[in-house]
Amino acid sequence: MEGIGSQLRAARLRLGFSLRDVEEQTVRLAQRVGVPGYRMSASWLDRVERENRGLAGAKLIVLACVYNLTNDQILALCPGVSETPPPFDPLPSPNTTLLLEDGILAQHARLRLPDSLVTVTPPERTTLLAPENEVLAANLKRGIIGRCDRTMEPLLGGGAIVMIDTQQRAIAGRKDWDTDYDRPIYFLLARDGYFCGFCELDRRQEWLMLIPHPLSPAPRDRRWRYRKEVEVIGTVDWLCTRRARRQH
Repeated sequence: MEGIGSQLRAARLRLGFSLRDVEEQTVRLAQRVGVPGYRMSASWLDRVERENRGLAGAKLIVLACVYNLTNDQILALCPGVSETPPPFDPLPSPNTTLLLEDGILAQHARLRLPDSLVTVTPPERTTLLAPENEVLAANLKRGIIGRCDRTMEPLLGGGAIVMIDTQQRAIAGRKDWDTDYDRPIYFLLARDGYFCGFCELDRRQEWLMLIPHPLSPAPRDRRWRYRKEVEVIGTVDWLCTRRARRQH
């Protein structure tokens, strides 16, 4: 792709990213979706920019995601698509709030949270969602918090969608987190249904206790025999919660 390196460099500089910043973002993206090939080193990207080297479509899509390029801007990078490619629109920095209406980031968001999940009526009980035209990494699953599940209120109310990393199932100890904001949230399957909340193990690691949010009215005595009566599906990686609406 002749000239693609200089255009990618221009897109990077508009965001104020260093080569190392881009490398770190691709590492996080590769870890999140479980595709090691998405990682790009700063030195490799430097050669692409300086030498206008060609790159595979997957690499281009990853960079487009990092740089928040629209479909038209991606096509403008490809030779022969347009003799006078449209200029890049000014892009906000990553610290700026964005309204996702179009482009790679909007498409990526819809893959993680399809429109059908946003409009679906919340179930009565917390449950694991069946795959929906699944394009997520094999280790990621979605769950929805039931209307009657108040374990994590007010953080997670009925209808909240959670993404679960099934590769992260070990119960963290108290030394592994500082506050409830960074305390791991687990998605569980017990004999009486699915549950989502903080968890603790007893000293002998025989019992797993479900710990509600400090502000939740949920009972604080729910526990199961660890690995016998309960299965840890995984750790909540991200969440999308609904705001409660007052009736006027």
